[in-house]
Amino acid sequence: MNDSRHLEQALSHLQKLRSSPLGSHEDYAIPGLWRIDQKEKGSDFVNPLAYFVESLRTILARPEVKIERTSGGDWTKDAVIYNVFVRTTCAVDHDRNGKLDLPVNSQGWRETGSFMKALTMLPYIGSLGVNTIHLLPITAIGSDGNKGTLGSPYAIRNPYRLDEHLSEPNLGFGVEEEFRLFVDAAHRLGMRVVVEFVFRTSSKDGDWVREHPEWYYWIKSSVHDRKAGDHDESKYGNPIFTPEELKTILEAVEEHRLKNLIPPHESYRSMFLPAPRNDAVRLEKGKYKGVSGGEEVRIPGAFADWPPDDSQPPWGDVTYLKMYDHPDFNYIAYNTIRMYDEALTVEKNIKRSLWDTIAEIIPHYQKEFGINGVMIDMGHALPMELKKRMIGQARSIDPDFAFWDENFSISERSVREGYNAVIGYQWSDQHHPAKFKSMLQRFATEGFALPFFATAESHNTPRAAAREGGLVYSRYAWAISNFIPAIPFIHSGFEIGETFPINTGLDFTRDELKKLPSEKLPLFSEYAYRWDADKNIVDWIRKVASVRNRYRDCIINSSKDSFVWLETSDENVFAFVRQDPDRKTRLLIVGNMNMKKSVTGTIPVENPGASLQDLLEGGTCAVSGKGVEVKLNRGQVAVFRL
Repeated sequence: MNDSRHLEQALSHLQKLRSSPLGSHEDYAIPGLWRIDQKEKGSDFVNPLAYFVESLRTILARPEVKIERTSGGDWTKDAVIYNVFVRTTCAVDHDRNGKLDLPVNSQGWRETGSFMKALTMLPYIGSLGVNTIHLLPITAIGSDGNKGTLGSPYAIRNPYRLDEHLSEPNLGFGVEEEFRLFVDAAHRLGMRVVVEFVFRTSSKDGDWVREHPEWYYWIKSSVHDRKAGDHDESKYGNPIFTPEELKTILEAVEEHRLKNLIPPHESYRSMFLPAPRNDAVRLEKGKYKGVSGGEEVRIPGAFADWPPDDSQPPWGDVTYLKMYDHPDFNYIAYNTIRMYDEALTVEKNIKRSLWDTIAEIIPHYQKEFGINGVMIDMGHALPMELKKRMIGQARSIDPDFAFWDENFSISERSVREGYNAVIGYQWSDQHHPAKFKSMLQRFATEGFALPFFATAESHNTPRAAAREGGLVYSRYAWAISNFIPAIPFIHSGFEIGETFPINTGLDFTRDELKKLPSEKLPLFSEYAYRWDADKNIVDWIRKVASVRNRYRDCIINSSKDSFVWLETSDENVFAFVRQDPDRKTRLLIVGNMNMKKSVTGTIPVENPGASLQDLLEGGTCAVSGKGVEVKLNRGQVAVFRL
């Protein structure tokens, strides 16, 4: 069945529902930004069924956009990504009672996000110049140890099952059908869909526990978890090493000597017992327990896989899967979950049944839903042999399938492992002028091993609009992101100036962490964006997209010769030229990194021409014998055709 026929059948189903009592209400609030194809904007209040019907009609009325084929996921370098956390991105207080009703409101409509609401947003998302959707995890969520009211999407109960709370009960499609429709609609509009997965961990109450307890680590129930700041070795947490041991471990890993790595102390190793038999496992008050060697055991939480002295307490909602089985390595530590000891990673120790099950996850989503790629969370902790198998199987089904790495370093290792892109570190450096200049200069010198995400924020970082400059900084960051040879990446909410973070995993101060307890964050509890905010940068994003598309071939060229760094006399100003090989197209990009004041200066450029006009904001600048004379407002980025 082709995409259009599938969508047409869904439209027919929704039209029949219009005659039901559900079709008589006109009190379903929808953000005006989502309705770009409506002739009449009118009230925010609509009939929900009419809204879904019109959204599908709008998508079907558009000519189908052909998705160009490349090879081995190489299309990634030309991607413009919109990152969707369905539960939050599409959340709306539809009945305007001042809260998000859980699980549904009084009329049975989902107020947290659903795939059908995400589908209705696709024309809006496409209007931003986006050609790729990146979905944070959408699979079924566990309950044991969950924070907040909804739990983390990374606490995956079953990677083969979708989160049932991402569908609209009133529509009767079910979550799998809604996701299928979402992917079909995205494809019709010329957008690929990439889904994020976590293959290294499982929720502690995962569906696999009872059937395969041997896929998990088990510790004595009598052992308590260590709390933050606690260094009691009799309690469970990241194993404690002496300073001398840590030094030896760090040196060995740095030199890639993974043989006879220092194990945790005996007091830690003795906490772990062999997995119980299936018939000795029980679910008690939402937690799995078992009996091993006559002693009650439980599944321990995971912790940061590196460095070995990470001070975080155990995570309460996820645990590590047991990739290898060897009696001398029956514990969770750096040398069993990431920096695998060579004595562990031999053929006979592989948990083949677990590896087989993991390796079939991606093919399942390819065959059932037609996804175009995956982002692998914690891919660095997966055995190399397993990763290669996963990539091989996926590309045997779709030779153009993409693999993205949740990795902040941009290195040859990711290339060798078969990835098409990494997250990178622009989000970390962009608000530090000196660091960011250094990063930009690298394009003109050594370059980068593979494409990375050009973004000022992610779901784990502070929001761009929360940094100095607010929306001025957001405009600045987005403009730069579109004119370097990287992958523009919009974390949903960025375009409307959201300041509240999804999670506080990276780059937050201690004071910020105190004010943002995790259970209150959208990663764990219900939250709706301020889609009706007075100010946003939506039109700016569209303008930037139009200019970028005009010079696309020049911009995505990642060769060092395509990027010319220009030294400026003002530390607040950066400047570089993008050019194609024959230099027929040359763009001058200049920017003011200061979010508080305007700057003026001269940019030394060869043969700039008589007069230049900013392609983004329309202003002109003078040209002298010394170069291009610029005057930039705070945080302004200008683009000139030379």
